[in-house]
Amino acid sequence: MTSGSPPLAADALVRDRWQTSRNYTWRCSLAGLLLVFVGCTTLGPDYEEPAVSWLDDWQTDLYGQVVDPEQQQAADLAFWWQLFDDPVLNDLIDTVKRDNLTLQTAGLRILESRAVLGIAGAARYPQLQQVSGAVTYVNSRERGSGAADGDGGLTAYQGNFDLGWELDFWGRFRRGIESADAAYFTSVASQQDVQVLLSAQAADLYYAYLTTLLRIDIARRNADIQRRSLEITQQLFDGGQNSELDVQQARTQYLGTLSTIPSLEITLANVRNALAALLGRPPAEIAELSGLPQSLPIVDPIELGGFPAELLTRRPDIRAAAWQVATQSAQIGIARADYYPAISLVGTLGWSGTDVDGTPDVSNVGFGPAFNWNVFDYGRIRNNVRLQDARLEQLITIFQDQVLQAAREIDDAAIAVVKTRERQEVLIASAASAERALDLANTRYREGYSDFQRVLDAQRAFFNATEQELVNQGNHIAAIIGFYKAVGGGWSAMSLEEMLPESVRERMTTRTNWGELLEEPVPDVYQQGSSSP
Repeated sequence: MTSGSPPLAADALVRDRWQTSRNYTWRCSLAGLLLVFVGCTTLGPDYEEPAVSWLDDWQTDLYGQVVDPEQQQAADLAFWWQLFDDPVLNDLIDTVKRDNLTLQTAGLRILESRAVLGIAGAARYPQLQQVSGAVTYVNSRERGSGAADGDGGLTAYQGNFDLGWELDFWGRFRRGIESADAAYFTSVASQQDVQVLLSAQAADLYYAYLTTLLRIDIARRNADIQRRSLEITQQLFDGGQNSELDVQQARTQYLGTLSTIPSLEITLANVRNALAALLGRPPAEIAELSGLPQSLPIVDPIELGGFPAELLTRRPDIRAAAWQVATQSAQIGIARADYYPAISLVGTLGWSGTDVDGTPDVSNVGFGPAFNWNVFDYGRIRNNVRLQDARLEQLITIFQDQVLQAAREIDDAAIAVVKTRERQEVLIASAASAERALDLANTRYREGYSDFQRVLDAQRAFFNATEQELVNQGNHIAAIIGFYKAVGGGWSAMSLEEMLPESVRERMTTRTNWGELLEEPVPDVYQQGSSSP
């Protein structure tokens, strides 16, 4: 046995024990890491649609307009305006859904939220994947001090690939995806709500235009009647058979009727311009309005089957409000995750060298876990959680208020439909009586049994009665439109190709690589699972 044997044997023993210890430590680290993975949790509340305490017990027949579903005539709420059987209105609403700029903006918000969802989804993967490198040239010169002058230089180069992956132990990134997902569905429901509003607005403006046009026609016809009366009284006055008072009263009434026409023409132009803006056009004559019907439509009474609450909760604005609650609910979990350490896996792969002869190139590899824990935050995290919770409660309250306001709108619109229909029956009879009274007044005046004042009163009453009948008929149509708007009718599922004109899509693809986003189907925000709105 040599004197060097024991130390060598001891070194081997130490190396074996060190290797065993290192393997044990590595296995323990892996086991601990796996346990942490198994113990991963998602912080914060899971979304639950806000409760509306009175909704389950709310029962109304909408003033007799709710019938047994088996008795209901088929009526598609998505295209309720077809009940008016007016091809001009159908074309106008189709144009609005194709060309309206507000609706296009709502479609672009869907694209925006879809991109935000993509950003949130990327957080599931390594957040840092960075390649860096540098090349440096160093030149040195030596002058004076008795030494020989000399020049020298070297080139150094290095490259690194760094990787950092924060693991989603506390559900921060899962909650972020959940929040972005809900915001995406909010944008879809909001676009559908814009469809509801624009469909109703287009129909409202169209029938307001037609009603104003017919009011102008009534005013002109009554002015013609009053002009003939003025001519008759003027002839009688010239012949010495009447006083000047009759002439001046007839002139006053005739000119008063004429004075209403310019005001109505201002209203007509304003309504036309509003409709043009809705169609995405500048103020101008609208070709589609050149061949309008000569009367307002007579619409059958509204009959709805099913419980009204079902219609209320399916309104797109109510769905959008529910998705906003879901968006904010996930923010609480994101805020709570700041209480806990951010645990990451980090790694680096590097290489460096120079062009100096005899200098070796150096490469290095590093990998391991890391954590970052903000232990002292002086209440920042706690108050941020409170902030997110307060915002959630605000949105819950807003949702409940929107449901309440939606019920009010449906009830208001329903009674308006019923009562304008009842009033119309009275006004039709009143207009018929006023017309008969005018005929009798003219006859008695010609035969000398009554003075001209009776004729003037009858003319005034006939003008007012016919105009009130027309205006109320327009109000009845507006009430029907308001009712279908209140129940959330007038929207249909649209693809992004339908939401955005081809010119817009081409302009966007010229600027940016949109990949498949412009062709991907838009999800159904009403069929996202029992835990979703």
